[in-house]
Amino acid sequence: MRTALICGISGQDGAYLGKLLLEKGYHVVGTSRDSQLSSFDNLERLHIRDDVERCSMVLSDFRSTLQTLAKVKPDEVYNLAGPSSVALSFEQPIPAVESITLGTLHLLESIRFLERPIRLYNASSSECFGDTGSRGGNERTPFFPRSPYAVAKAAAHWIVNSYRESYCLWAVNGILFNHESSLRPERFVTRKIVVAACHIKAGSQTKLRLGNLAIQRDWGWAPEYVDAMWRMMQRDLPDDLVIGTGVIHSLEEFVSHTFGALGLRWQDHVERDNVLIRPSEIMFSKANPARAEEKIGWKAKVTMPDVVSKMIDAELQSAAA
Repeated sequence: MRTALICGISGQDGAYLGKLLLEKGYHVVGTSRDSQLSSFDNLERLHIRDDVERCSMVLSDFRSTLQTLAKVKPDEVYNLAGPSSVALSFEQPIPAVESITLGTLHLLESIRFLERPIRLYNASSSECFGDTGSRGGNERTPFFPRSPYAVAKAAAHWIVNSYRESYCLWAVNGILFNHESSLRPERFVTRKIVVAACHIKAGSQTKLRLGNLAIQRDWGWAPEYVDAMWRMMQRDLPDDLVIGTGVIHSLEEFVSHTFGALGLRWQDHVERDNVLIRPSEIMFSKANPARAEEKIGWKAKVTMPDVVSKMIDAELQSAAA
């Protein structure tokens, strides 16, 4: 039985990855800063809380990271921890940059120190590219980060590459584009839209305020993306890959699909709020995932309209429970 350590298991990706690895027969250990106080709500929602061993680990503390890896003795480590909100990183840039960069460095240095055959997956981000243009970002596209979050992710990405080349560690970066589900917190615009539309349909809300509806994103389905993470970790040689659908839609389209699926006219309920516009906005973010299909046989099956439908179904089921 292989052991996987998931740093940040309480988040969307961590929870779905934990479920996938349990189904594949792994012993799954998940971390949080304080495992005794953390609620692990997403694990509860996926009905896997009791199947996951939970432990406390602070990635920004090297001693804590080293002790955890020495105790757990994982075969695979998935670094999904740290802040995930681009917007919040503008308000809290220092903790965002420190937690992402130092956390990644501490994991790499701990693996190097322990001299065990541990494989590391690091959550890189499409935000590193900045605006991709119409051709889409691939593994050779230069980085041009436009937020503190993206700068930190880019730095962590290159730290992984440096350790892989300098010390022959088995480590990869998954450059994932936007991927959504009902496990996203409501501060994420996709979940915010779905929750608001459901509330408006139920009569408990009348308006939804959003920023720039013209931005275009490559939206996929999170459970598919954690499968790509696992596939990347099963290769003989480590390699960074771009993961996305290769199809983009505007935020206005996302809003239109959401409200339309509920029989609502979005123009009657959505208001523009300039306060919600980021200091530096990416207008066009599209993946070119051709290499992922070639190297690991992965191709997204769920695109934006289906993502919307799945999120609405989950929201309505949760409201009815």
